[in-house]
Amino acid sequence: MQYWLMKSEPDVYSITDLERDRVTIWDGIRNYQARNYLRSMQSGDLAFFYHSNTNPPGIAGLMKIVESNLVDPTQFDPDSKYYDAKSTPDSPRWQTVRVEFLQTLPLIPLNRLRETFAPEELAVVRQGNRLSVLPVANEIVDRILALSS
Repeated sequence: MQYWLMKSEPDVYSITDLERDRVTIWDGIRNYQARNYLRSMQSGDLAFFYHSNTNPPGIAGLMKIVESNLVDPTQFDPDSKYYDAKSTPDSPRWQTVRVEFLQTLPLIPLNRLRETFAPEELAVVRQGNRLSVLPVANEIVDRILALSS
């Protein structure tokens, strides 16, 4: 099993929205490195739900990958802000995963993560890191969870 951190702006889609919906597709990723991380996810992997672009940003919950290697349908919708005219159903450029709500965590703010982890340990604390999907090393997971208790 692998662990991940996946970012969403809470005014777009929050951990509360996922708790209500229970399961959703994680669509709209348009960065190739983040897409490659999505492609490497497997059913059963766990991901921290990170609220970004808010005050304060931080880890807000935990979710499970329940289906992987899905074609992101927003790339084909000309009315979507994630539309990609170069992508075709025969050769889609963007993949995604389906996630399931596991639990809400007391917010672990970014400043606390920065106090606890070096940039080499947890990529989200690196200055200038804008990726919306990041791997989390197995040995870091328990330390993150300990911050939420």
